[in-house]
Amino acid sequence: MELEKLSSTEEGEMLSNGNHLGELNPEKMMLNDGYEACESTAAECEEFLPHLSEKKQIQFTDFEGKTSFGMSVFNLSNAIMGSGILGLAYAMSNTGLVVFVILLICIAMLSAYSIHLLLRSAGFVGIRAYEQLGHKAFGQPGKIVTAVIISLHNIGAMSSYLYIVKYELPLVIQAFLQLQENNRMWYMNGNYLIVIVSILIILPLALMRQLGYLGYTSGFSLSCMVFFLISLIYKKFQIPCPLPVYGNDSHHSQIIHSDAKNITIEEQCTAKLFTINPETAYTIPILAFAFVCHPEVLPIYTELRSPTKLRMQKVANVSIAAMFIMYLITALFGYLTFFGNVEPELLHTFNTVDPLDTLILCVRLAVLVAVTLTVPVVLFPIRRAIQQLLFSRKDFHWLRHIAIAVVLLICVNLLVIFVPNIRDIFGIIGATSAPSLIFILPGLFYVRIVPNDREPLKSRSKIQAISFATLGFIFMIMSLSFIFRDWTSNDGRSHISGH
Repeated sequence: MELEKLSSTEEGEMLSNGNHLGELNPEKMMLNDGYEACESTAAECEEFLPHLSEKKQIQFTDFEGKTSFGMSVFNLSNAIMGSGILGLAYAMSNTGLVVFVILLICIAMLSAYSIHLLLRSAGFVGIRAYEQLGHKAFGQPGKIVTAVIISLHNIGAMSSYLYIVKYELPLVIQAFLQLQENNRMWYMNGNYLIVIVSILIILPLALMRQLGYLGYTSGFSLSCMVFFLISLIYKKFQIPCPLPVYGNDSHHSQIIHSDAKNITIEEQCTAKLFTINPETAYTIPILAFAFVCHPEVLPIYTELRSPTKLRMQKVANVSIAAMFIMYLITALFGYLTFFGNVEPELLHTFNTVDPLDTLILCVRLAVLVAVTLTVPVVLFPIRRAIQQLLFSRKDFHWLRHIAIAVVLLICVNLLVIFVPNIRDIFGIIGATSAPSLIFILPGLFYVRIVPNDREPLKSRSKIQAISFATLGFIFMIMSLSFIFRDWTSNDGRSHISGH
């Protein structure tokens, strides 16, 4: 069925007859029961709903997905990869090599398990929207809370992407035009530049009706980040330690010379296996922020060609594995290049070396392209959440579709203009909405949605789901406590402020 024939909820839970799978007529209830009965045989139940007699097979919804496996991997990988990759070297410098690798492995595995819980929960009720799982589990309050969390997280993600544009694009323009650092022309003002980029690039992409079409930009975005990674590896062997200071960057000069007074050159240029300091509190939030893709999982699942739980789980596993490798290499080479001088936004650390270096300029440009093309992908779940809350019974309308995108971009642009530091975005979003989307909500949804007659509350699967949600609460409380403690002290603030 063509997308135009769907109901207006775009990523809603309704089928064409206007009912949940759990509310079907008796004939279709047999279909649902058949699905539950065959759950024990994995080979026969690979399809989302089984064959019954000679009837046409029912897929995840009555919408036939057209996005290929590879394009779905691009979309999900691009949803995972974002500005969080630029904070990983900073996280490694504040935990040490061993602790960081352990935490990265744990977060990646837990993220994959979280997607498994989402797909299992969706399989019992035939719902393809994250917020509608909240409605099925906890009613209207659950739907509202889930939609708000999704919106806050993605607004934070969009803000972090545009924050990079705000501070990196002027440096690229300055280098290409060979302008002085104190140039005050309007095109050197990051606030103006993010508005221009939002209007000319982000908004047209955000107005597309199908998320699958953005797979082409997702693939290009990922290729840009691969180039960034290759360049980072190359520069590791070009940049000396201790770092030289070019130009009049007094901020970095003050950092390096201050450190040199207290730490020997050998200590400055030696990787630490274990480290604990006030900024260590930001490690788990940064890692959680870097792996959140869960609001996009079900829409990508819906548009996947021949959608099955097994096929979508493979998409998720491949995407997470690819991002794990990219994250680990980025953090490792970023840390081994700058050691203790790594800043929360890795690209800005390159200001300590020659800012006119051609390769560094190309890296900046590639990352700018990558994060810019990611913003429309992130905007889709926010718009869907708003439509689910306010316009769930309305038919699709282009004016409303466009208006929501415009309002969201205006709000995010205003937020970016007034946000003082990208580390605060990584920290707060990673400590609140990220644990909710990765740990808490999937675990609670699974416990509430899966019937007790199928899996009792004391079954191993539900105990694991409860423990998973509890772990998310622990992460949230600990991270927020450490972050607020860091905010109330003056330690560690001087060298990460002021971009």
